[in-house]
Amino acid sequence: MKRRWMVATVVLAVTLAACGREVGGDPAPEPDEDTTVDETPDDGEAPEAAGCEVGEVDGDLLFGNWSEYMDPDLVTQFEEEYGVNVTEDFYTSNEALLAQIRAGGADFDLVVPSDYMVEIMIGEGILMELDHDAIPNMANVASEFADPPYDPGLRYSMPYQWGTTGIGVDLEATGDDPPASWALLFDPDVAGALPGQISILDDPREGMAAALFWLGYDLNTTDEGELQEAADVIEEARAWTVTYTSDQYAELLLTGETVVGHGYSGGFLDSFWGADDPDRYTYLIPEEGAVIWTDNMSILADASSPCTAHTFINFILDAENGAQLTNFTYYASPNAASTEFIEDEITQDPTIYPTDEVRQNLFFLESTGEAEILYTDLFTRAQG
Repeated sequence: MKRRWMVATVVLAVTLAACGREVGGDPAPEPDEDTTVDETPDDGEAPEAAGCEVGEVDGDLLFGNWSEYMDPDLVTQFEEEYGVNVTEDFYTSNEALLAQIRAGGADFDLVVPSDYMVEIMIGEGILMELDHDAIPNMANVASEFADPPYDPGLRYSMPYQWGTTGIGVDLEATGDDPPASWALLFDPDVAGALPGQISILDDPREGMAAALFWLGYDLNTTDEGELQEAADVIEEARAWTVTYTSDQYAELLLTGETVVGHGYSGGFLDSFWGADDPDRYTYLIPEEGAVIWTDNMSILADASSPCTAHTFINFILDAENGAQLTNFTYYASPNAASTEFIEDEITQDPTIYPTDEVRQNLFFLESTGEAEILYTDLFTRAQG
């Protein structure tokens, strides 16, 4: 078994009042939180479930996913077991996926949108209601993820992986004790003084969330003034920002093209383990607050092979397959039955499975309705 490098430090301030900052929004919801969203599209007619049998396939699978987010061995196993082909294509953000679907250019059966995007897609009638009878392995989903506020009862989605969005750091550039703070991206006296530059995710909601946390605002604010301030922070950071990327943030850090990167927990940790000098790097969860997210498997309403998509979802929710996925991605699994098969180095790493104390300062992105356009427009302009 591969020996994985353990991140040496995770720093998270638990008393925000001490630094005079207040982060808006609600913390990551508990399983019993009574939160609801609209459960049908705007026209009131939800796409009907496919009515598939367990293990049924009805054609090859077109799979839209984030890059480097699926163990290719799992794809091969599925193809061999069910006699179908899987074609995987990639997108860089939830907004890019949504734009592609709206434009009619997303020829996918199955996609992996994040929590808030599931809610948006439900409202637009983009997703097919799942046939739970065809997904018996949904019984493996941990109770914490079984009734999420963005999709009560998992009618349109099944959890895939979860994690956090934070900062990857080259300790040779920052010193051995860098601040666990968004200052590493946005403070001219900190980020601007580093012997190198930074990268920011090419993702409107994630990029704006980082700036909003830094300013002490709610990451789901719809206040135009607050959003403009966040965009101004991102624009100012252009002076030391190399690029905006959602798939090369870890690679750029390891090649020395950046010294600080904004990105996802598993993406950094997987790359750090494979580095020549893994102790040179660390992943930080900023003290001002950070995003916690759940990515989900959902079937498009016009899927060509909906039964194959149901069978693939059930395949991923198998206990050992779910563990294999997490052992490949370094992201946390929402599959309770998978835990015993996940490598100890992963389940015991607090950067992958944050402690309850840390989770009090993690927040979900939520749909902001019409303000989603404003987030995208302001972020795009701030990038220059």
